[in-house]
Amino acid sequence: MAAGNRGRGPLVADKRYAAPKAGAGSGGPKQPAPPKAPRRRARSSRPARKHGLVMGLFLAIWRAIWGLTWRITAIGVLVYAGIVAYFYAQLPEMEALVDGRARGSVTMLDRNGEVFAWRGETFGGMVTADSVSKFLHDAVVATEDKRFYWHFGISPRGIASAIRINLSEGRGPFEGNGGSTITQQTAKLLCLGVKWDPNVWKSEADYEKDCRKGGIWRKLKEVPFAMAMEAKYSKEEILTIYFNRAYLGAGARGFEAAAQRYFGKSAKEVSAAEAAMLAGLLKAPSTYAPTASLERAQNRANVVIGLMEEQGYLTKAQADEARAKPAVLSKAAKQRAGGYFADWVMETTPDYLARDTTEDVIIETTLDPDIQRKAEEALKWVFENKVKAGSEAQAAIVVMSSDGAVRAMVGGRNVPNAGDFNRATQALRQTGSTFKPFVYAVAMDLGYSPMDYVEDSPMCIYTPGSGDWCPQNYDRKFKGTITLTQALAESRNIPAVRVSEAVGRDLVKQVATDFGLAQNFANGPALALGVSESTLIDMTGAFAGILNGGSAVTPFGLQALKLKGMDEPLFGAGGGIGERVISEKAAHALTYMMTEVLNGGTGTRARLKDREAAGKTGTTQSARDAWFVGFTADYVVGVWMGYDDNRPLTGVTGGGLPAEIWHEVMVRINEGVPPKPLIKEIPDSSYAPIGEGANEGAVSAEDVPYFDDPNAPVFNGEFYEDPVTGESVPIYDGAPPAGAVMEGPVNDDLASRINDLLGGN
Repeated sequence: MAAGNRGRGPLVADKRYAAPKAGAGSGGPKQPAPPKAPRRRARSSRPARKHGLVMGLFLAIWRAIWGLTWRITAIGVLVYAGIVAYFYAQLPEMEALVDGRARGSVTMLDRNGEVFAWRGETFGGMVTADSVSKFLHDAVVATEDKRFYWHFGISPRGIASAIRINLSEGRGPFEGNGGSTITQQTAKLLCLGVKWDPNVWKSEADYEKDCRKGGIWRKLKEVPFAMAMEAKYSKEEILTIYFNRAYLGAGARGFEAAAQRYFGKSAKEVSAAEAAMLAGLLKAPSTYAPTASLERAQNRANVVIGLMEEQGYLTKAQADEARAKPAVLSKAAKQRAGGYFADWVMETTPDYLARDTTEDVIIETTLDPDIQRKAEEALKWVFENKVKAGSEAQAAIVVMSSDGAVRAMVGGRNVPNAGDFNRATQALRQTGSTFKPFVYAVAMDLGYSPMDYVEDSPMCIYTPGSGDWCPQNYDRKFKGTITLTQALAESRNIPAVRVSEAVGRDLVKQVATDFGLAQNFANGPALALGVSESTLIDMTGAFAGILNGGSAVTPFGLQALKLKGMDEPLFGAGGGIGERVISEKAAHALTYMMTEVLNGGTGTRARLKDREAAGKTGTTQSARDAWFVGFTADYVVGVWMGYDDNRPLTGVTGGGLPAEIWHEVMVRINEGVPPKPLIKEIPDSSYAPIGEGANEGAVSAEDVPYFDDPNAPVFNGEFYEDPVTGESVPIYDGAPPAGAVMEGPVNDDLASRINDLLGGN
């Protein structure tokens, strides 16, 4: 094989088919013709053409779809970019977004200047992502958006994870966990730029509900707004808006307000444990608020601490310390004192500076937190030790000074939520025999003496349209001729009616009205027996008028009101001492009579062993209401007890459990207070005896037992030693001393009819 043909095979494969040799003519031997190549069967072109047509059609459709898709995508991107640009243009400077409240807040200070209550949405002041505690900064990022610094407003991975969790828990893909970034959450807090408009939403609650709603369409709206925020603000500025606008329970808007409310310190100073608790609130503020359940809040904080440790924001040692020393509430937040009091202050403050305020308001109040705590403890102690377990009976307490400054208020046995029914200020109840002092106040002011006589004997008064009205005493007995002091001390009904009729019902109504009691008084003779209604705070205020020497008081809790940042108050105290109602001499005489209620009358269970006290019991028809209201030289305390549905109490009169509650309150609040005597006086009388059969007139002051200092009661341990008889009577053993009588209202058909006409049951 020739070298030049190596590797390509022979040039002639078969000699039989070699070309004729040169020179060979046509006449030479005839060579056989080479065989014809075998004929191949012609292949049809139809399938090829069909395949080509399909491929062409597919390519044409693909090109059309692709062209349409990228054009639509391009248009969508442009539209989306336009939406982002629109939102970007609408976003203001960051500082304008930190306080997003539609209303202001009210912060209340007690008489010591300490915060004890808040109302409205509190904004503690602007903090920035750089100024808050590093623990708080890291806790929020670790809990809410660990990829915050790596995305541009949205996190596809976070959304996918949230969808997976929702589906695994049986919810819809966009129900429950939303996978929102901090930027998206901030967009929600900004309501996607939509401002509150009262013409669109019925209330701010509806507005906020609309802002917070989820779902896929909401997500689609959030995305461009979040991206606009990422373009407009830095990451730290977005965090700053979030730190200031997030709602964290108990009316706290923003982390500064929450830190102050729960821990009594700035968000700049919170520890790792406190920061974890605050960050944990973001998941469900009302559920995890430490004021609702400290244990639940601490458990949630431990979850946050674990996340911070896992992501490297806390060392193991720091995390262990935070778990070992969990966050606890400040003293003010823990006590939750004055809830009813705070509600009452809000009610007595003009709405534009209270419920509807658009400013941050500071109210200095008269509340004494120590007295408030002791009043609550006293009520709890009596119900735990003196009342049958499971009782649904309610009680209320008011403590005030003689000028009407309210120092404590208990509106019910339950720990109140804002807006709960306040039995101390809102419950209109029949006053019963606690009204009787104002009958005798008229008599004293007209010149009667506490030692004048009145007839305690059967009587009937003709009432047009109803016939004779014949009142009865609670014990159904008559004592004949007795002093006015004894009549009041033993709360005898017939003498009270005789005095009322003698001085005139109109004067009784006038004096009671001037002292601040209800004005819808009964017109008949039963007026003297307390068939009219009043609130506990008004009744307590009326007794304060007796203590201060006969001048009316307007109970008040607001001492001064200021706008936050202002030194001068907009206005001062909302009440105080008003005009004189009765003379000082009359008030001091009445005070003497009321001390005898405790010394030997219906109020012996309230007697105090270390200081003088005066008061009056009260029990209404069928024992639906039981009262004890009285005072020492320093405090006036009113106690009411009954059922909310107005059903009768069982075995309870004003001289029973209410007197015991009053005693427990007074013992506690007078701890460490030096005893001072009450100012008492027994003037000589200028009037003849009241009622037929009384044949003697006035008794001179020197003839009155226990009035002058040498004849004052002597206290020996737990016993009261009568200086005249030498008898030793237990001061407080749950039973009245010998000779004391129960008191109660008239119990007859006419009184029931009057009661019904006045709206009673």
